[in-house]
Amino acid sequence: MGKQSGGPPLIPASFFGIVLGLAGLSNAWRASHAAWGTPAFVADVLFAIAAAAWLLIVIFYALKWVWAPAAALQEAEHPVQCCFIGLAGVSTLLIAQGALAYSRPTAVVLFILGAGCTLFFALWRTGLLWQGGRATGTTTPVLYLPMVAGGFVTGTVAASLGWKEWGQLAFGAGFLTWLAVESVLLLRLYTAEPMPPALRPTLGIQLAPPAVGAVSYLAVGNGAPDLVVHLLIGYGLLQAMLLIRLSRWIAEQPFGPGYWAFTFGGTALAGAMVHLAPVDRGGAIATLAPVVFLLANLVVGGIAIGTLALMVRGRLITPPPISAAPIPPVARVG
Repeated sequence: MGKQSGGPPLIPASFFGIVLGLAGLSNAWRASHAAWGTPAFVADVLFAIAAAAWLLIVIFYALKWVWAPAAALQEAEHPVQCCFIGLAGVSTLLIAQGALAYSRPTAVVLFILGAGCTLFFALWRTGLLWQGGRATGTTTPVLYLPMVAGGFVTGTVAASLGWKEWGQLAFGAGFLTWLAVESVLLLRLYTAEPMPPALRPTLGIQLAPPAVGAVSYLAVGNGAPDLVVHLLIGYGLLQAMLLIRLSRWIAEQPFGPGYWAFTFGGTALAGAMVHLAPVDRGGAIATLAPVVFLLANLVVGGIAIGTLALMVRGRLITPPPISAAPIPPVARVG
């Protein structure tokens, strides 16, 4: 692993995506237990792993600011990598959601910390974006992370804690930001130069807004399989099929932790569909839910095994260059 001489490993903020994938799969298994009676302990084990990963990543990322502040600041100023910092708050929110099954006070404290970090970072980063001067080539799906992922997950967890109106406000912020950012991103994909291989795994995030939005909509609404949630799931399925269609092109970038970008959207899509399956009464959602659930498990399992293999070989973390120049995207993504 790359590390600062005499210090801890210098993990990138994108490692918080590992927590999102694991926590998302735990939530999907909780939904499958309620819908199909699958073993409840699987969700508990997955949440324990997610919580342990979250704690380790939080500690090492905090130490990065102590041992290598130049590298941490350089990442925060990078036009692509900076957005992953927003996952620190989002991952904390997901751990708060899982902790609710064991301790409400703990969940509330984690929710306040996660929501506060999410809102602060979203306002800071979006304020910079509104000032312009951004190169077209740096426009990637990571732009969804600060406000879209943050808004949807904040809404979901707030509703889980019984604060549904606050959750609806957060859902609205995330939903409308998603529509605005999506138009900017698609314009870039349609008209600009192709993404370099190192940035292509970030396209996995493209699946997250409709899928995580569907989960959030069910939480802040009445939980019924109405037209809106079907629209969100339908668009999520379309994104999933597009990613499958582009898989060989994306895979030109060698496997790395950046591929965890595919996991949160995939597990959220599976969780939403499994949640609706019992009331769909043999319809499209009930028919597709087992397939999507199985695929989500295969994707997370495969990426987790690949990540562990990199860790064993000491190739999980590549030491970033320390310089006054911005970090080239190819040096840090994935």
